[in-house]
Amino acid sequence: MSYTWLQGDKDSGVKAWMDGVPFDANTIEQLKRTARLPFIFRHVAAMPDAHWGLGSTVGSVIPTRGAIVPASVGVDIGCGMMALRTAYRAEHLPDSLSQLRTRLEAAVPHGRTNKGGAGDRGAWSDPPAGVCSTFRDRLASEMQKIIDATPELERIQGKALSHLGTLGGGNHFLEVCLDESDCVWIMLHSGSRYPGNAIGQHFIREAKRQLDGWFIELPDPNLAYIPQKSPLFETYVRALRWAQTYAWHNREIMMERAQEVLSDTIDPGSVITPHTSSADEMTVHCHHNYAELENHYGRNVWITRKGAVRARQGDMGIIPGSMGARSYIVRGKGCADSFNSCSHGAGRVMSRGEAKRRFTVADHEAATQGVECRKDANVLDETPGAYKDIEAVMAAQSDLVEIVHTLKQVVCVKG
Repeated sequence: MSYTWLQGDKDSGVKAWMDGVPFDANTIEQLKRTARLPFIFRHVAAMPDAHWGLGSTVGSVIPTRGAIVPASVGVDIGCGMMALRTAYRAEHLPDSLSQLRTRLEAAVPHGRTNKGGAGDRGAWSDPPAGVCSTFRDRLASEMQKIIDATPELERIQGKALSHLGTLGGGNHFLEVCLDESDCVWIMLHSGSRYPGNAIGQHFIREAKRQLDGWFIELPDPNLAYIPQKSPLFETYVRALRWAQTYAWHNREIMMERAQEVLSDTIDPGSVITPHTSSADEMTVHCHHNYAELENHYGRNVWITRKGAVRARQGDMGIIPGSMGARSYIVRGKGCADSFNSCSHGAGRVMSRGEAKRRFTVADHEAATQGVECRKDANVLDETPGAYKDIEAVMAAQSDLVEIVHTLKQVVCVKG
């Protein structure tokens, strides 16, 4: 399949990959509003998982020249995926997957309690040495430069260390999966946690304040932008890139801890398959909420992927389904019309509130049969029925990526 102009109208300014996955009216109008911004370069690209989001549509690629919209990048700056094909196979997994999930939950802080205050189970009370080392060696000095330039962000200092190497809540997850050959994978989804959220919220407010001072009105205040000629722009980009780096290391730390748990849980005596070796390991890592300067159509432009993965020719990416559904390791085809991008998942078809009203725990248990995961009322907003059909989403973007591996989770840890 390939794109179509949104509503068949070239003047919409939106190329959409929506065959078999139609968008609702709110999503369509939001895409069109974004495309009308005066600094959009050529067109907005809408991925098949597109759905309404704050300011700009989740599942959209927004190319700009001379400005960035902070709310389009979002507040989970650098959110993305990491997947590792291990040297293990299905037969090496323990009989009790419940024990494996329990150990993963103990090794990686997840969720959020006490409104993120003291004793929050989703943060470290005493970060391990590896977390401290990463923060000190790679992140702390640059963070201080950001705080020096933006004293209002001093509050990130208190949680930057305790949130590094933690999963968060919402749709973030840590999974053990099997591929089409019964190889064991570890896959996780997380971002920049409190520091990224604080940075995003601050610059969204500053963008709005700055435009108000210039008497510029927008159809949606959350489309407030920071012009490249503004002194605020360089400050934002520096903080943005720091948060993206923070998110990247956050996933690396969690992956290391998940690997340790898997290795400790599997009986060494069971790993006797001759072709099982470290040579079978494969790592894929990608952002899907971020902005970066790239070259497209011969011009250097800012590409904001709000729920989209870079998919240049040969790029490896991850497109997860919902709990209970398949996920995909993909290789990019380098489609210029999509600004070398693809979807970042299945995409929601209903709000979290609607999902909790519509589905029961029994529905969720049936939808996640065969998966060792939480099956309680507090995860109904993440049940498979709240999302688009991942198979339809994949079919709609066959010109953007090719499927390399198909994964099915057997263990899922939710925040």
